[in-house]
Amino acid sequence: MRFEAQAIMALMMPWPRRMCTSPTRTRVYPSSGFEAGRSRIDPTSDGRGSTAGSISAKHTLTAAIEQHPRRAFALFCALHALVWTALPSVLYANLPLDLIEALTYGREWQIGYDKLPPLPWWMVEIVHRLIGFDTAYYALAQLAVIGAFALVWCTARPLVGEIGALVAVLIIDGLHYFHFTAAKFNHDVIQLPLWALAGYSFHAALRRGRVLHWLLLGFALGLALWAKYFVVVLALPLALFLVFDREARKHLVTPGPWIALAVALVVMMPHLVWLWNSDFLPFAYAERRAAPSRGMIDHLVHPFVFALGQFLFLLPSLLIAALLIWPRRSPPDRRAAKAPPLPYRGSSADGFDRRVVTLLAFGPAATVIALSALSGRGAIAMWGYPLWLFLGLWMVLRVPTAIEAARFARIVAAWSAVFAIFALVFIANYSFLPLIDQRYRAPFFPGDRLADELARRFRAATGYPLAYVIGTMWEGGNVGHYAREHPRVLIDGDPRRAPWIDVGDLRSKGAVVVWTCAENARNKCNIDTTVVPIAFRGIGADAQVQAPFALPFRHGDMVLIVGWAILRPSPTFSMRYGKDLGLYSRLQ
Repeated sequence: MRFEAQAIMALMMPWPRRMCTSPTRTRVYPSSGFEAGRSRIDPTSDGRGSTAGSISAKHTLTAAIEQHPRRAFALFCALHALVWTALPSVLYANLPLDLIEALTYGREWQIGYDKLPPLPWWMVEIVHRLIGFDTAYYALAQLAVIGAFALVWCTARPLVGEIGALVAVLIIDGLHYFHFTAAKFNHDVIQLPLWALAGYSFHAALRRGRVLHWLLLGFALGLALWAKYFVVVLALPLALFLVFDREARKHLVTPGPWIALAVALVVMMPHLVWLWNSDFLPFAYAERRAAPSRGMIDHLVHPFVFALGQFLFLLPSLLIAALLIWPRRSPPDRRAAKAPPLPYRGSSADGFDRRVVTLLAFGPAATVIALSALSGRGAIAMWGYPLWLFLGLWMVLRVPTAIEAARFARIVAAWSAVFAIFALVFIANYSFLPLIDQRYRAPFFPGDRLADELARRFRAATGYPLAYVIGTMWEGGNVGHYAREHPRVLIDGDPRRAPWIDVGDLRSKGAVVVWTCAENARNKCNIDTTVVPIAFRGIGADAQVQAPFALPFRHGDMVLIVGWAILRPSPTFSMRYGKDLGLYSRLQ
């Protein structure tokens, strides 16, 4: 174990030393010699971090973490990434919707799409081309999570020391956003490191005044727009803080904030131009997602429901954080009294640091709630992904005294229990629960078998390889990803959702139209497999319906009923292109 820790440490050491260098300031940071990554050893110790005599396992743990806090953090990150990469790799037989969507959109390399910005879809496509197997997508999600943890740790370290920084990260890891739901790499997950970078650079820029940190802030905010438009609820409170905080306002007369603004605009500009030219097309998707206001009562109900949902999600984190102050006094333990002191002996943060951390911890969430209250529109619970990155640091800053060894051991034990429970629930949800509750689960969808069957039958019927598929994002995207030919997807049969598709080329090469329904003893299928669904008739009106077939799900008792049709290749289609577009327009 010692060898493994040293090996991981060798890999991880360069970035904490560079990124987390304490700023040059007049006040003194936590005094335990943590600047060099080591702390004082109790005079009764034997030189290896163990006190004279026999000490308990928990004190051995805390002593080891005290001696090597960076190594402890690196091991935490390695464990987190390993577990939450391995679990979906083993239990997901089929890629989830978010990754199917990413692979469908990402391959087209557009500046913008009809739903969301392109950054995570580009990243998934890059991983697909470089590596190409499913585990890599789950590892990508964990890289984003670990990157966020590292930046939070770097923000916390100068303020509360390395032990305090580790506790801050353990607290926020109680949120399912960082593991259970993060397996599905998407726009929410990629926000995590970008928002963490914005928070780190904002605090560092205000404290140190270096141009580098203002540049990083602008880059983080600019790139965050390419991840999700939700970045506005981060940028707005940061801007208001610069205007209204008496100490932060001094920076407005320096070049720093304006450099950050300029960098952010430069990074955003290509996508902003696309948004303007597309008449802000993706905002229609956001409009559909947010529940509309039905009257004055929704100005109260919708923000309350969002806040309540976030509170419930935060309960495991609050349980871990509660051990910072409860029990008020550790039970007397003579052996604990001899244990080496922990590096964190209380916060070195001043009032301005605390105001900045409070802003980062609560500003974006308060902005979401305020916007919901003003508009009366609902906010989606999963929008909370990046809102609580600095909540753990805020909680550690509220502790007036040092985190003694026994208390720290309890915090580690509580985090371990929460971490294990989430992992066990994940395993249960994708192993034996499907046999009990008989619910539909996307990771058991027979996407590879569906793709193979449709590609094989299309080739047998036409003599051509399958080049296009017409279907929903889920069904069409599965065929597009898993079929050997990797056909392109006309999403929902609507050229407006996939303007990169040349309809003339689609008609000349032919396509498969696919629609499905899942059924078991409790859920009966209600689709008509004898006619092409109305939504697909704009392009596939003359598609020839084929005999349906059934495929078993990869796990459980679900069966997939497949309706499909062949749009035969028509090399002479260019002469009829205008006629078909006219038919499509009338059907819309």
